[in-house]
Amino acid sequence: MKQPVLAANWKMNNGPTAAKQFMDAFLATYGSRDDRTVIIFAPAVSLPAVAGALGGRSDVLAGVQNIYWAEKGAFTGETSATMARDAGARITLVGHSERRHVFGETDEQCAKKCAAATKAGLGFMLCIGETIEQREAGETERLVKRQLREGVAQIENLISVDFSIAYEPVWAIGTGLTASAGDASAIHTVIRSELRDMIGTRANEIPILYGGSVNSSNAAGLLRAPEIDGLLVGGASVDASSWLTIAQT
Repeated sequence: MKQPVLAANWKMNNGPTAAKQFMDAFLATYGSRDDRTVIIFAPAVSLPAVAGALGGRSDVLAGVQNIYWAEKGAFTGETSATMARDAGARITLVGHSERRHVFGETDEQCAKKCAAATKAGLGFMLCIGETIEQREAGETERLVKRQLREGVAQIENLISVDFSIAYEPVWAIGTGLTASAGDASAIHTVIRSELRDMIGTRANEIPILYGGSVNSSNAAGLLRAPEIDGLLVGGASVDASSWLTIAQT
């Protein structure tokens, strides 16, 4: 069994001051562990506060929620992969459902971001998942396979790249609805199978996380399900006490 990956996505919460307070409270109780990896995906402005609080710990990683694919230039408001790494990020989210469905991010743009992260030495977590309409139309498997393949299409040697996948059904993001452990496990099995077609046995080492209204009450049950290697947590990760409970699950 792979070691679980527990990832906090603060979304547009916890500015630099709140981020420092969160990290102080969390790390005061969460001692170093070698049986799991924790990731904090912070807003870009809070990334230095998160990275600075870690003091070189390897079991807790600072992450950034989004990057732009160009290395530099006239792209006001954007953050490049190299800038994020310089600010302390070890990994970036790509293609979160809010990026896709609120900001119109496409599979091709996700592919550019995954390639840019790889070039800059950042790991990436590619998010994939269906809307309720797509689910009811029976399109879930076809959709997640397409998003997976197109999301990494611009990486030449995927087998050697540091990456993970997060399955997050759009209908479960921030709604209080959660896919059952069995349903989530079934889609994770589809994703794993598709990865094996792409990169062979290396696919067995790629963490596949579940995200979608995860909280301290359902985290343990989800983690016990086959093929669920970790959790991507939104609202329940913003508060240090709530996140501590999940991180220790």
